[in-house]
Amino acid sequence: MSESLREQQYTLARHLRDPARHAPPPGIEDRRLRVYRELFFGAIESLLASGFPVIRETLGATQWQKLVRAFYAEHRSSTPLFPKIAGEFVSYVEARADDPGIAPWLSDLAHYEWIEQALYVSDAASPPYRADGDLLSGVPVLSPLAIPLAYRWPVTDIGPGHDIDTPPEQPTTLLVHRDADHGVHFSRIAPLVYHLLASLQANAWSGREHLTALAAATGADPGEMEAHGLELLQRLHAQGIVLGTALP
Repeated sequence: MSESLREQQYTLARHLRDPARHAPPPGIEDRRLRVYRELFFGAIESLLASGFPVIRETLGATQWQKLVRAFYAEHRSSTPLFPKIAGEFVSYVEARADDPGIAPWLSDLAHYEWIEQALYVSDAASPPYRADGDLLSGVPVLSPLAIPLAYRWPVTDIGPGHDIDTPPEQPTTLLVHRDADHGVHFSRIAPLVYHLLASLQANAWSGREHLTALAAATGADPGEMEAHGLELLQRLHAQGIVLGTALP
């Protein structure tokens, strides 16, 4: 490819992404450019609108269009794949979390809306495990399709007509899980359950070690924590959230 053709392509691409800042390559009618501008932007806007309906409705048409146009003009995606554009949008919003022009809850809500799609298409494979292993002496294995979430903002409550300025004192703790029928489910969980699941996700400890650490962190009685924690691990195992124990 000649350098002149490459530069023409880059010039056109810059113009289509941000026509207010970048002039088009010479010799192309604005009528034709307008078709491409509307087509390209419309494809991205439509894709994001379907993936982030709550954000779109909560912000309103003007602010939503402004946000998507900024993403389209400024963000450099790490993938060309359309199914992953929603994740790129989440990364962009998170990078602008401290921008005074961005709603303070936006990054949390964007992640909350995206994670369902991400889990639905996930091809994460489970590690080897023993389904009937001892959940106290063995190392419990958390399903890769079960993700504990903690948000500063109440993402389950934000929506049109319910835009908030101050986060609550306690985070919103959730579990998102994909079942055997490929259905994705969210459930509210207590902070203690969240911390146990997050520990399972992060540390290859025995069940007893997880519960001992949790008791120390919360000031709970270790014996009571172990008894109640074992019941919890057994329920999570029955739900397919804890798969079993790691193979030696």
